[in-house]
Amino acid sequence: MDYLEKLSSAIGKSESVLCVGLDPNPDLIPAAIKNEFPDPEDQVVQFCLDVIDATHEHCCAFKPNLAFFEALGSNGLSIFEKIISFIPDNKILIADAKRGDIGSTAEQYKKTYFDTFRADALTLNPMMGFDTLDPFIDDPTKAIYALVLTSNPGANDLLLRRFEGRLSLAEYIADQLRRKMENSKTHIGMVVGATYPSELKLVLQAYPDASLLIPGIGLQGGKADDLVELLDGHKGIPVISSSRSIIYAGNDSMKWKDEVAKSAKKVKKELKKITKQYV
Repeated sequence: MDYLEKLSSAIGKSESVLCVGLDPNPDLIPAAIKNEFPDPEDQVVQFCLDVIDATHEHCCAFKPNLAFFEALGSNGLSIFEKIISFIPDNKILIADAKRGDIGSTAEQYKKTYFDTFRADALTLNPMMGFDTLDPFIDDPTKAIYALVLTSNPGANDLLLRRFEGRLSLAEYIADQLRRKMENSKTHIGMVVGATYPSELKLVLQAYPDASLLIPGIGLQGGKADDLVELLDGHKGIPVISSSRSIIYAGNDSMKWKDEVAKSAKKVKKELKKITKQYV
């Protein structure tokens, strides 16, 4: 099964384009877990396991953010490996690593995330050049999501500036990725933020077949309603990511898992108009 087939299946079975981001910040882990598990590493494992259990029926994908695991020190990648083993096989696993480097270094990133950890997809930063994507483009069962228009305010510094006759560097990157896809077995998708809906329109027009990883809804200020019109007619399949507003919805409540599940269900419902386009 190639990547887009698995993604379509995951969306169809869950009836959702929601991707739940796993960003386990030890400072925000509910008190109930901290009281039960004294060891901080055990707290992270249990927290992520409980989040996956609470949200899996409402989402098509999970996106663990590698920064939160690397911050745990020498055992961080072992904990990452343990946590991704909890993710059901019929869900998409996106390793949010934002790697970007040349030649043999990029090849090692590929071995790490595609071969060792068996992620379905990986986020990459193409700012060192589009040749940095080459080691990743020979496997039809995988996908890469290249940063194109990020959801943070700093997107104005570079990505939203005019470039090479385009209204933005982001639009230029999208066009180059479209060209790259012509000779790629791996699906090349785009990371585009929900926080810049007006600027996003031209980016999508530059690469209309791209699957999309869309962060920025929830605490970052992006709105699902803004995406409905933008994605109308877009051929590529979107997954819309939400992290903190879902996984920390319960705060320190004794029933925090119930609140996490409610939040995921709520976001799934908000995305229903978009999901219908791809089911």
